[in-house]
Amino acid sequence: MDLEDFKKWTLKEFGIDLSAYKSNQLHRRILSLMSRIGINTVDEYVALLKKDNDQRQRFLDFITINVTEFFRNPELFVELEKEITKSLQTNRRNLKIWSAACSIGCEPYSLAILLDNLSIRGNHKIIATDIDNTILQKAKLGEYTEAEVKNVEKKYLDKYFKKNADKYIIDSKIKDMVTFKKHDLILEQYEKDFDIIVCRNVVIYFNQDVKDKIYEKFSSSLKRDGMLFVGATESIYNYKDYGFEKASTFIYRKL
Repeated sequence: MDLEDFKKWTLKEFGIDLSAYKSNQLHRRILSLMSRIGINTVDEYVALLKKDNDQRQRFLDFITINVTEFFRNPELFVELEKEITKSLQTNRRNLKIWSAACSIGCEPYSLAILLDNLSIRGNHKIIATDIDNTILQKAKLGEYTEAEVKNVEKKYLDKYFKKNADKYIIDSKIKDMVTFKKHDLILEQYEKDFDIIVCRNVVIYFNQDVKDKIYEKFSSSLKRDGMLFVGATESIYNYKDYGFEKASTFIYRKL
């Protein structure tokens, strides 16, 4: 079995379409992971993944890039808060928000904290999705390390977290604002009528054809004037092709 056969096996076994990822980068990452655990061939690696649940989860974590923290790039969340405030002041409506590829929940909970502190209240709905069920279970648990909450201001840390040994546990009020669901950005349909979609540091790993489809579907899923908030390393240079204008450096508004 070669790496192309491995992609087909992964799609069948895990429901993850590795052909969507940038090929050279993906191959390097898989070979690096195999090397770290002392595996020399793809056949050996498949045999290991079939029998070892810990290694299966390690592979899923490695492929789905579960690197996250609360208020990642805090200055960008300040920009997002400004745009949300303007939207609420203008439209006086409840917000429907999608945190796509949410990993262990830091991002949707950050959004919930942000919304809870806005002066204009509402019955806001935050949907958080990821491809990995194990990661979603961890997100629902709402327990975090010190490194993961390092960007949380002290006033928010005191208000929304309870420290238990070396863990920071999110307040139930914030947990209740978020609904977690399994979803595959590449293979599944997207829900509609979002005011905000947050998808950060994920699409950069995909090839251009897949990026185009994802951005097109994000645009279709947003209401008019809805916003797409992306990561600090993924400017969308052809944003007009998807019906967006720039609201801020990493925030795009649907026209």
